[in-house]
Amino acid sequence: MALCVCVLVVARGADAWLKPERSAATPGATLNFVVTSTNGFGNESEPIGLDRFNKMFGRLGDAELRTGVIGSSERFLRFPVTFLRPGVAVLGVELQSRLVEVEPENVEAYLREVHAGDDLREAWERIAPPRRWREKNVKYAKSFVRVGEPVEGDRRWNTPLRFALEIVPEVDPTNLQVGSEFAVRVLRNGEPAIGLVLSYVSFGETHEHVVITDRDGRASAKLDLLGPWLVRGSDLRRSKDTDHTWDSESSTMAVEVH
Repeated sequence: MALCVCVLVVARGADAWLKPERSAATPGATLNFVVTSTNGFGNESEPIGLDRFNKMFGRLGDAELRTGVIGSSERFLRFPVTFLRPGVAVLGVELQSRLVEVEPENVEAYLREVHAGDDLREAWERIAPPRRWREKNVKYAKSFVRVGEPVEGDRRWNTPLRFALEIVPEVDPTNLQVGSEFAVRVLRNGEPAIGLVLSYVSFGETHEHVVITDRDGRASAKLDLLGPWLVRGSDLRRSKDTDHTWDSESSTMAVEVH
């Protein structure tokens, strides 16, 4: 059974970021991946301990990537991964669920920060007082590494890792240039996530583009700044459980713009 701890938030829940040691490597190299959690992409990161870890996923071409023994440090989980062949490596991590509680006076700010629509607001208003915002959240994070020179036409980087909520690139995520349009599709349990709000944010959150997925779960935005970007989205809905009012999955995808 997954561990579920309760945390109190006053604003947007922290984003998980799967950060590779480098965005490019040569075949045979071993890189460390670090899982961090931050309120604001690029702000000081919080440690994620072993108790938060659930699963690690990895693929390079048609081969499954095996991570090394989970390393430990004073602050972060680390995963060493060896790349044996050229291609675009896809790594993903699933964190344990947490029970998040938002104080009533902070709910409106929280709704604004997650770009809540009318349906979600109306669902909150229909809850009889005294209302409590208790949300069970599962986080997923994904990133990529370009290994050597990938085979031309190999698009296996856009094969889903099968997260419950997953952002999948529609163009090579390791070959993004400043000013390029970055198209993605979002899947909810393997099906297109229609009408989901996505946020594209640059490192330091100096640039942000908010878009909504279409009937095929697709969306795109222009990456107009060098450096790391995070594409993030959350699926939030009323829970049928009795100990919390909401269930949610939050998913991020980190890329590097050159």
